[in-house]
Amino acid sequence: MAASVRELRAKIRSTQATKQITRAMELIAASRIIKAQQRAAAAAPYARELTRAVAAVATFSNVEHALTTEKSDRNKAAVLVIASDRGLAGAYSASVMKEAERLVEKLRSEGKDVDLYLSGRKAEAYYNFRGRDYVKSWTGFSDKPEYSHAREIGNTLVRTFHIDGDDEADELDPLVAADELHVVFTRFKSMLVQVPDVIRLLPLEVVSGTEAPAEEDLLPLYEFEPSAHEVLNALLPKYIHSRIYYCLLQASASELAARQKAMKSATDNAQDLIEKYTRTANQARQAGITQEISEIVGGANALADASAGSE
Repeated sequence: MAASVRELRAKIRSTQATKQITRAMELIAASRIIKAQQRAAAAAPYARELTRAVAAVATFSNVEHALTTEKSDRNKAAVLVIASDRGLAGAYSASVMKEAERLVEKLRSEGKDVDLYLSGRKAEAYYNFRGRDYVKSWTGFSDKPEYSHAREIGNTLVRTFHIDGDDEADELDPLVAADELHVVFTRFKSMLVQVPDVIRLLPLEVVSGTEAPAEEDLLPLYEFEPSAHEVLNALLPKYIHSRIYYCLLQASASELAARQKAMKSATDNAQDLIEKYTRTANQARQAGITQEISEIVGGANALADASAGSE
């Protein structure tokens, strides 16, 4: 019985140590998530207005550009999967992987070859474990991405859309060309809701020239100097960088919210275990005391009976 009580007390101490760790991680995630939300909200207007500007230029310039023209025979797609570098965030990374798998299966069912680009160690580990190929991966910044990270990813992805023989797009010089680009990330809805999402970045879906925009969506008129093609060459990489940066910020806020929620759940479970082990230890200790009292009383009665018999 004493050994059982000692084991239970050791479990209580171990669970208390785990609870302290999960509580600290919960507080760290909570302290970072506000700043992550603010960064995501601050990046949204720039990304939105830059998208409108690029769409307007592409629509009203009537220029066929590699990043805005849809091919009739699209047979290769590039997919960027944004996951986390660290675990202990519940089903955050697993949900992104499932969404990426659905997208890849859909694209392949349409007869397209898929090139994967990964952001986050969890995505890298997922495909390495399954022996699946990917073109390139980036790690080390999932919880606090910078614009430089988005620019590095964007430059790699934009180069995949260069058309051989396009002398005016010297910066867009890939080894392998792709016909479309998709991004799989987690969209931050609220502290309780984070939803895996897929967006198509390229070819850019331009504003239709046959439909009049709503009054609040009126697009400005542009003059192009030196040419519309060179303007698009300058704007489109910035558009890609800003959109990828926005996705990284959304994923960062979602990761921190998921980690806070997971660590709060782990802390609550640890407290429940501590209470359970404490009750069990108290019951075992009380049972041991009761047994000792019973043995003492039984011994005393046996001595009394022996004394009465000897008389």
